Amino acid sequence: MNEISLEIVEILERGECPSGHKVGDKFKYPDDISKICQTVYHAIYPSITTLRFDGSFPWSQDMDTTMLCCPDPNNRVVFKITRTKIDS
Repeated sequence: MNEISLEIVEILERGECPSGHKVGDKFKYPDDISKICQTVYHAIYPSITTLRFDGSFPWSQDMDTTMLCCPDPNNRVVFKITRTKIDS
């Protein structure tokens, strides 16, 4: 079983998220999904699913982590998505 966590590590361009997200905000998947802007959630969901089911990304040096941005071109919020393996 895998636990997925998300952390906002940077906000690019104007530096403000219209949904109120701030650098340092942390979320657990799936518990905190209602606290995340749904536009970014739909953009990062495929990567969350990949990590949940033991997949990885060839561009990531750490196979348990990936970084993604929301699609807002004026205030791209950068999310770090991390998988932690949990013994069942």
